[in-house]
Amino acid sequence: QLVESGGGLAQPGGSLRLSCAASGFTFSTYAMSWARQAPGKGLEWVSGIYGDSSRTYYADSVKGRFTISSDNAKNTAYLDMNNLKPEDTGVYYCAADSSGIPRMTDDQTWYDYWGQGTQVTVSS
Repeated sequence: QLVESGGGLAQPGGSLRLSCAASGFTFSTYAMSWARQAPGKGLEWVSGIYGDSSRTYYADSVKGRFTISSDNAKNTAYLDMNNLKPEDTGVYYCAADSSGIPRMTDDQTWYDYWGQGTQVTVSS
């Protein structure tokens, strides 16, 4: 099970930290990813991290502004979002993949677990 939290309203240029609490599987062996869905649009893969946290990947749209991390002791993944833009608005989902290697895809069929999502709104 995956439970996201930390969403909310932020001003352009502001920051938010999303958390994804995992349970029911061996967290340290799973790759974790974040994806988002803007209003009226399809899913967009945002970022992924290896199960051992050795490497991270980002979509071009968030590179340099977002940082993914994970804490195996807490079974939690994070997405730190800085310099937020209105186009970052959407529902953010975390996902877990038993391969241990981020899929870098928004196709839900590749993931073993998918969260319920948390809303992020960037507006002045």
